[in-house]
Amino acid sequence: MFQESSPTTQRPVALVTGSAKRIGREIALRLARDGYDIAIHTAHSPQQAAETAAEISTLGVEAEVFEADLADENQCEALFPRIVQRFGRVDALVNNACVFDYDNVARLNYARLTAHMNVNAGAALVLARQLHAHLATAGGRTGVVVNMLDQRLWNPNPDYLSYALSKGALELLTRVLAVSLAPSVRVVGVAPGLTTGSDLIDDQLLPAMANRSLTHKLPTMQEVAATVSFAVSNQAFTGSTLMVDAGFHLNSMRRDFPFL
Repeated sequence: MFQESSPTTQRPVALVTGSAKRIGREIALRLARDGYDIAIHTAHSPQQAAETAAEISTLGVEAEVFEADLADENQCEALFPRIVQRFGRVDALVNNACVFDYDNVARLNYARLTAHMNVNAGAALVLARQLHAHLATAGGRTGVVVNMLDQRLWNPNPDYLSYALSKGALELLTRVLAVSLAPSVRVVGVAPGLTTGSDLIDDQLLPAMANRSLTHKLPTMQEVAATVSFAVSNQAFTGSTLMVDAGFHLNSMRRDFPFL
């Protein structure tokens, strides 16, 4: 059980895990523009997290970086109380941090599957129930959990299998928690598709990937962040998932994007 602290400001507070860079960073920036103070979480990118915090501070809200390895259950359990101690409150949780390592049916092993499950689903559960316990002491305030999913759950292929299984567990958890944590906490999913390049998809390949979508355009990180903003603000939205993937989930893919 959490003891309510005196808030440092009257603004709501959002914890965005994995928010030092890429989509997590864009989500943190968008929620800051919406008027949230931001708890930036990182495990391995402290410099980028500090740069994100500095940019957020120019938007008229507060931001602070919190380092924690979500694969370590003790560090995960300790993260939320540290944020409450700093800001006095948490109102929104975006479970964005994830493990994304390659395996497939032939290469999956217990260790790799466990590593994905612990961060991608286990940490999301720990933090969501901590938000629920925190709000039980908050005098009627309500909150929201946004779980970042993936269009591949509706368009499966054999690649990145441990990752996909862990995101499948998170999608089920989204629905379970929506029932279990109601009415004080809404729990929703946002499922992006391919947005940017990677080590395996360079800028020259991106147009070909975009042409496979129904819109012939890739969703942008800003569009994903805008959808998270909608999910956080819409009080009637709980227990389901918004797809932000330009229709990729309707196009059957026998392999993942880099291997098409």
